[in-house]
Amino acid sequence: MSSKFPAHPEQRAVVVTGASSGIGQATAEALAAEGHPVVIGARRLGELQGIAESIRADGGEAHPFHLDLADPDSVARFVDAAQAAVGAVEVVVANAARNQVGAILETAPEELEAVLDVNVGGTHRLISELLPPMIERRRGDVVVVTSDVVTNPRPSMAAYVTSKWGLEGYVRALQMELEGSGVRVSIVRPGPTLTEMGWDWDMARTEAALAEWERWGLVRHDSYMRPGAVARAVAAVVSMPRGAQITSLEIHPEAPVREDD
Repeated sequence: MSSKFPAHPEQRAVVVTGASSGIGQATAEALAAEGHPVVIGARRLGELQGIAESIRADGGEAHPFHLDLADPDSVARFVDAAQAAVGAVEVVVANAARNQVGAILETAPEELEAVLDVNVGGTHRLISELLPPMIERRRGDVVVVTSDVVTNPRPSMAAYVTSKWGLEGYVRALQMELEGSGVRVSIVRPGPTLTEMGWDWDMARTEAALAEWERWGLVRHDSYMRPGAVARAVAAVVSMPRGAQITSLEIHPEAPVREDD
């Protein structure tokens, strides 16, 4: 008796954006270790090439290509290169994001628009290119990495918070539109994670932002997740058997174990 759910091949070609460091890098490494060919994209091609070499040295398959989500031509070139390298793309992990510190009135309209253009517009550009073939094949997974700022908005991150809220609205609508298509769309919503994001912020503005987060009770302890923990969550979403779907998965750092009084 045949299943009404199309079977996935064991080795599914994967695209991961924002893969030059942090969560994207860890996700590419985790999925490659499971035997999936991975295409990794980011603006920093040199870093991507080093990561791809490391994956290959461990026996995996990786293909690095430049990707600027703010540039429609770059997105189109990236998709063409990805399909030429691995064939039909079965899994898309939309992880790339732009962030900046700044309260609402400190954020110029063009700065807000630039963040939205990458985090929401860039995700849409990528999905618009890769989703139609998935629908035609009636199988595929799209995983969109958002942030716990959706459920716990943080002051002094006006553009980032706005973009991640918008991105989750985008995904929720897409989930409804794709119901019954054979393509699953999921949200992975990580809490504080130790990545390179924010390393280039102005120190004074960063300290002011941290003070605001503490004032609002948004910094409950000083533990951060490692990117590999979020990568495992993405891998779990992708590996769900047909007939089931993780629509959203929130993951947070575990608090330090309390010392006995």
